[in-house]
Amino acid sequence: MNGRRNLDIRPIRQSDYDGWRVLWDGYNAFYGRSGPTALPEEITRATWERFFDSSEPVHALVAEEMGQVVGLAHYIFHRSTTRLNEVCYMQDLFTAETMRGLGVGRRLIEAVYDAAVKAHSSRVYWQTLNTNEAGRALYDKVAKHIGFIVYSHELG
Repeated sequence: MNGRRNLDIRPIRQSDYDGWRVLWDGYNAFYGRSGPTALPEEITRATWERFFDSSEPVHALVAEEMGQVVGLAHYIFHRSTTRLNEVCYMQDLFTAETMRGLGVGRRLIEAVYDAAVKAHSSRVYWQTLNTNEAGRALYDKVAKHIGFIVYSHELG
């Protein structure tokens, strides 16, 4: 971990909101959701609340160093038509700019892998922009790109 011994990867807590929110806003800005294109506050509020609702399939981990939240990973378990066991979609992964290149993202991905194994999930997958070169450099080391292209159509 490049000399960083105080990094803790753990489930999110209610007390993490302020640190999580800074990273959440940074993550959304990275994907062009800021200013006039920002997510409505009700989506952020609902996302936060889902992490603490045991009936929701949405989960969150944070990376903490010296009392500061420095990374986040959000993941969702869902059924698949091609597998018997659920699969795990890692929807969001983001680290504080000052922590990039220090193994935080890798540790978060590995923690999602561990959570998926414990849930008897048969696969973890995610998507990113093809222009996310730094992210893709890591992803190519910890997973296999299988060639899919994502299409999306907004409804209403």
